Amino acid sequence: MADLKSTFLKVYSVLKSELLEDPAFEWTDDSRQWVERMLDYNVPGGKLNRGLSVIDSYKLLKEGKELTEEEIFLASSLGWCIEWLQAYFLVLDDIMDNSHTRRGQPCWFRVPKVGLIAANDGIILRNHIPRILRKHFRNKPYYVDLLDLFNEVEFQTASGQMIDLITTIEGEKDLSKYTLSLHRRIVQYKTAYYSFYLSVACALLMSGEQLDNHIDVKNILVDMGIYFQVQIGTDIEDFKCSWLVVKALELCNEEQKKALHENYGKPDPANVAKVKALYKELDLQGVFVEYESKSYEKLVTSIEVHPSKAVQAVLKSFLGKIYKRQK
Repeated sequence: MADLKSTFLKVYSVLKSELLEDPAFEWTDDSRQWVERMLDYNVPGGKLNRGLSVIDSYKLLKEGKELTEEEIFLASSLGWCIEWLQAYFLVLDDIMDNSHTRRGQPCWFRVPKVGLIAANDGIILRNHIPRILRKHFRNKPYYVDLLDLFNEVEFQTASGQMIDLITTIEGEKDLSKYTLSLHRRIVQYKTAYYSFYLSVACALLMSGEQLDNHIDVKNILVDMGIYFQVQIGTDIEDFKCSWLVVKALELCNEEQKKALHENYGKPDPANVAKVKALYKELDLQGVFVEYESKSYEKLVTSIEVHPSKAVQAVLKSFLGKIYKRQK
């Protein structure tokens, strides 16, 4: 795994150099320095799971055949396109949420001299994706499908972010709107498409597959993404529509509901503690464990009916990654 990651990081350096020499723009030392610093700060800093998954998935689809240097480079480049997309979302999300830190360092817009220039940096990050695709995939038969895929997933993610944002508007905080179907919709669009489906879709296109023939794969990965999102984040302070609060609303009596309405979405630790105590009272841990085993069984069943063993292997590797997170 370590050598895969170092190979992957070498490809980042290549792509970055190409972008900083992009002939469509007249570069100056200042602009080149700015973009390089912005990229190094925002793109390679995370766990790189999404990007590395493209290479993993492509390998599994190739059923053990040794990958050529070119294949590794191309799969890595698509992986980096996903990491660029993630960086673009996060830079702008942090401004929208007025966040302070990200990945253990100040958010990009909080860095001295950056401020709202970060909004334009987000736009630049987004525009690097078609530059990378054009340079390396222009002559591939699946080039248009790649462009289409990134455009569609970006649209879905931005739309998911929109419903998340309008659900938590100050002064319109209404817990009664929070249902399992709203939670599912937010997570499906805001997270699942770009975090789960996109990596596998890139690998499928590189393997010469048509995405229209793999709607079932998309559905399974989206379900995994939804399960994954249920696992993480309490989101009590931010009045987020989390799985926990939706379940609590389903299970609680009138008195508990009143307590939830009074304490949810308040930054004060005392309020947060009351919500957590209520979650404990309702045994949400137990409810979650049951949900977890049911969803796991359902996913395994839907994976095993897939006609292709190679595709099954890809889906099972994703399943293994997310179900061992908290074990």
